[in-house]
Amino acid sequence: MFSQASNFVEGVDKAFLIISGISLVFLIGITFAMILFVVKFNKKRNPVAKNVKESRSLEIVWTVIPTLLVLVMFYYGWAGYAPMRDFPDDAIQVKATGRMWSWSFEYENGKISPTLIVPIDKAVTLNLYSPDVLHSLYIPAFRIKEDLVPGINNKMWFEAGILGEYDILCAEYCGERHSYMLSKVEVLTQEEYDAWYYKVDDNTNAAEAGLKILQVNGCVACHSLDGTRLVGPSFKGLWYSTKTVTTGVVSRQVTADEEYIKESIYNPSKDMVDTYPKVMISYKESINEEQLKQINAYLKSIEK
Repeated sequence: MFSQASNFVEGVDKAFLIISGISLVFLIGITFAMILFVVKFNKKRNPVAKNVKESRSLEIVWTVIPTLLVLVMFYYGWAGYAPMRDFPDDAIQVKATGRMWSWSFEYENGKISPTLIVPIDKAVTLNLYSPDVLHSLYIPAFRIKEDLVPGINNKMWFEAGILGEYDILCAEYCGERHSYMLSKVEVLTQEEYDAWYYKVDDNTNAAEAGLKILQVNGCVACHSLDGTRLVGPSFKGLWYSTKTVTTGVVSRQVTADEEYIKESIYNPSKDMVDTYPKVMISYKESINEEQLKQINAYLKSIEK
C-alpha cells in the first residue's frame, strides 16, 4: 500500500528485506548446524573427546563470506540512506517543532498547523526544533525518522507520492505522555495545498483563535478541555477559579485571572499548582500579548 508513499520507501524496504533475508539464512543455517553437532558429537557416540585440528580453508570461508555479506548489507543500507541527506534546493521549508507532548508545523508565510500539510510530488524539508527534551519525528509510511535535539539544528526531507493521511509519531521516549505525541501528514493536490496555504481566516473569533493557539503550542497535551486531570490543571473551569500554589517555599491561594494566566505561560515555575509536576517550560517566545488575550477569551468561554 505504501510502496510509493514517499521517495524513500523503495530504498529503505530493499535494504530491510536484504538484511532480514541474510539474517534468516544465518538463523536457519546456524540452528541446523547446532542440531547436527548435538546429534553427531554427543557423548554416546563420542565417549572419548578428540582434539579438532585447525582448518585454514574453513577459516578463510567463514571470514570471506561474512565480509562479503556485510559489504552487501552496507551497500544497500547506504543506497537507501544517502538520498535522505541530499537536500533539494527548491524544497518547501517547514519548521517542525516537537515539545512535550505535541507537534506543530510553521510555514514560510507564518502559518502554523498542528498537522503537517504538504502537496503531492513536491519536496518538503522539515527543519527540526525542540524547546525542551529529545524527541524523534517518525513517519512510518514514508520510512523516515530523525531526532529533535535541543540546541542542535537538524533536518529531514521527503517527497510524498500518494494522496491521503499518514501517522506522525514520536520515536524517542520523552516523558509521561510520550505515547500521546501524535499527529498526521495530510498529502493534498497542489491546488488543494495552495488553497489551504493562502487561505486567510478572517472570521475566526477571539475564543476560537485562543483555542487554536493552545492546540498549536501543544498546551492541550497537558491541560484537558473537559475537566480530565492530565499533567497540568484542566482549562475547563480554570478562569477565575481559586488555586493553591507554591511560590518558592510558601503555599498560598491565587485567583486564575489575566495576570495569573500570563505568569503561568511566561514564567510557569513561579507559582506551581499543588499536586502537579514541574515540567512546563516558558512560552514567552512563542505566545505574544495579543495571543494571550485570545487565550483568555477562550478560557472565559469554557468557564463552567
